[in-house]
Amino acid sequence: MPENISTIPTIPISSTDPLRISWLALRGLGSSEDNNRREMCTLEKRGNVYILTLTGAGEHRLNPNLLDSIQSALRRLHAEPANPSSVLITTAEGKFFSNGYDLAWAETPSAVAAASATPGGQNPFQLMSAKLRSVVADLITLPMPTIAAVTGHAAAAGFILALSHDYVLMRRDRGFIYMSEVDIGLVVSAWFMSVLKCKIGDAAARRDLVLRAAKVTAGAAAERGIVHSAHDSAEGTLAAAVELGEELARRKWNGHVYARNRMVMMGEVLEKIGFDETVEGQNGNKIKAHL
Repeated sequence: MPENISTIPTIPISSTDPLRISWLALRGLGSSEDNNRREMCTLEKRGNVYILTLTGAGEHRLNPNLLDSIQSALRRLHAEPANPSSVLITTAEGKFFSNGYDLAWAETPSAVAAASATPGGQNPFQLMSAKLRSVVADLITLPMPTIAAVTGHAAAAGFILALSHDYVLMRRDRGFIYMSEVDIGLVVSAWFMSVLKCKIGDAAARRDLVLRAAKVTAGAAAERGIVHSAHDSAEGTLAAAVELGEELARRKWNGHVYARNRMVMMGEVLEKIGFDETVEGQNGNKIKAHL
């Protein structure tokens, strides 16, 4: 049985704990009371492998609640002593890995009020963008290898979240990856493109994702080098991710050295991630945030 080390919404955190970053403070930002009450994600340990699971059967839309819950887990790992044998796997329950930003939440009065109360008076799209960029920065600097086990659809910002891991394993029998922006009349941000360029070497594959809004299934994604490998079921995908994680853990790399090398490899992403022109500055006045 896996050792459940943390259920993020209910972990005890003192008022002086540096990990008290905002899940509880932002609990009221969800689009419904059911969403507010439900468990957003769990973090468990299986030997040397940590598994971060987005829980529930929904679309795992990236609203502030979910992004803060993910970040709480990542910062817990950042705060623990570096272990040369640790690996992180991120996965999700249900039909979706993540269907992108929570646009329904962003249109609610409570979202507008909550976002405007943040420093600088943000709008909901700015708030979601800033929180996703912070999560991705935490993934890039995490002192251990990272694997996304994508067992359902991963669209737009949800696909970028998956792609921000070192390895992406994908379920073959259900789900696709999809950059939906051109289909719905939105503009892809420069930092999204920097992630795509860093992780997908095939320029034609990037073109098809961004300019044709191709819905790419696991087999085709593996053939084109978009994902590491494809597997026959949700259970098989997670099992393969655990197997890969254990293989990486046996290398016993220095976690901080590993993270520094990742930061060099993803230097363009780190340069771009501090600014999202689709929600900030001159362009932000004209263009809604991407999904």
